[in-house]
Order: sequence, then structure tokens, then C-alpha cells
Amino acid sequence: MRSISAEATRAALDFPALVEALRQAFRGEVEVPVRHHHTMARRDEPDATLLLMPAWQGERHVGVKIVTVTPGNAARALPAVLGVYLLNDGLTGAPLALIDGPMLTLRRTAAASALAADYLAGPEASRLLMVGTGALAPHLIEAHAAVRPIRSVALWGRNPEKARAVAADLKLPGLVVRAVEDLEAAVAEAEVISCATLSSEPLLRGAWLRPGQHLDLVGAFTPQMRESDDAAVRRARVFVDTRAGCLKEGGDIVQPLAAGVIGEADVVADLFELTRGQRSGRGGAEEITLFKSVGTALEDFAAAQLVMERS
Repeated sequence: MRSISAEATRAALDFPALVEALRQAFRGEVEVPVRHHHTMARRDEPDATLLLMPAWQGERHVGVKIVTVTPGNAARALPAVLGVYLLNDGLTGAPLALIDGPMLTLRRTAAASALAADYLAGPEASRLLMVGTGALAPHLIEAHAAVRPIRSVALWGRNPEKARAVAADLKLPGLVVRAVEDLEAAVAEAEVISCATLSSEPLLRGAWLRPGQHLDLVGAFTPQMRESDDAAVRRARVFVDTRAGCLKEGGDIVQPLAAGVIGEADVVADLFELTRGQRSGRGGAEEITLFKSVGTALEDFAAAQLVMERS
């Protein structure tokens, strides 16, 4: 069995190839059971969680991402989220590879946003606003630039000093990245807006949006979290990675649904429907589109297969 490091995982998952691998996975026949959540009690700190995310494809491969979420790790100077991906032979069950979980997750999450943008963002979009300065931000910028002719990137974060540091560290060919402090003004200039934060209150206001923009919401992965307000959801044509996940877990969809701002019928399509041509993406140059993702084991599985093929 191979053990594949974070560096090797990243090298295998260039975005043009990974976006196409996700497209084919959403079009294909992959079994993806509901993921398992198990609470693990802790005596002197918040409870931890064990997550198991399985998927398989006929007799080709079977895989599972194994993740622990341990809030108490902050006091130990360790990441709260740690994990690995185990890929097995689909016929025999023999283990084939143990793949770095955090890097796999970062790359597939960004690739899912890029896949959606390939259907939803304006074809000539060249100005990207990245809201958030966490680990996902560089990957999302790189991923969007793989599917659209992005040339200018504005980076906003709650901590302006960190935003300037992250912008200075980003060295991507053909991209000019600058930190900004006025979020409303940055929204007005952008053609694609990608948001990856842990916000519990809306950061992006629908009143700020203008015709033709594409809004990519990656954070707010629980019902209590929110990155956009009701006006943004109301003004946009709404798309999701999976209906089952976003209508249950993504606060940017769950909260306006509960409040009656939108109905389930207002969610135009998910990535299964977009990639299979069952629903159309962007309908015109003036349309505002919104994509919400919470992730699915299908994306991890497709990414793991690509790593295995290229390692």
C-alpha cells in the first residue's frame, strides 16, 4: 500500500485535471452513502467528532475519508480537523493507498467551485474577489483561474494585516493579487466572488451585487453559519453541489428556506444535473448566479482516484 504525502497529493491534483475528474464523477455511477457522524466524549474539553465518508464505483475502487474534528486541539497547537483517505481495490478490497486528507479536501473543495463556475460564471470573467484568508483561499483562487481568464484578484479578510500577508505570498502566474479593506467596493468591481469563511453572520449583501456576477459560497457549512443575506439569495439563480447536502447543512440555503424567503423549487440545479445537461447554467449576461457547496464524498473519491492514477 502506498502512503501519499500532502506534497505528492497536491502535485497530482492540478486543477484542469481535477475539475474534469469531478465532472466525470458527477456524470457517472458512484455509490455515495450518507456520511457517518460519531460524537466522541472528552472530559475537560469540547466533544470531538469522527466522520466517515465512504464511496465506491463498481469493482474499480472503494474508498473512505476518515476525519476527526477535535476542537481541543487549539490548545495543543494542532489543527482541529485531521484525516486521511483510504483507497481500496473495488474487487478484492485490498488497500491501495493512504492519501493525505487535508490536502485532498482542500483541492477537491476548490475544484468543485471551479466546476460550478465553468457552468455559471461569465465566460470572459477576469476579476475575482476572494473573501477569506484561510487555508482554502489560495486553492480557490488557483481553481477559478483554471476555468476562467482571471487576471486580477482582490483579497479581503477580517484582519487586514493577514490579508496583506496572504496576498504577498500568493505567486500564481498571470495573476495580480492585492489585499483590499473595503468589502462593498471590492464586490462592486468583481465578476466572480468566492467566499470561504467561518462567519455566522452575512458578510455579502444582496444590495451590493450587480448584474452578471457569480457568487461562490464555500464556507458556512452548518445550518447556523451564513455568508450571504436573504437579498443575495433572492436576487440570484441558486445552484448547489448536492441538494441533499445543501438543503440540510448549508446555512446560506437552510436559513432562507426556513424563513420562506425561497422554496426548494428555487434551487435551480445541483452538480449532478448541471454536468449531465439536465438543467442549464447561466442563462444570460445580466444574470446573477449563486453556488453553495457543503462537500460530498463523491468529490473525495474522484480526487483520490486521480491521485492514485498519477502517483
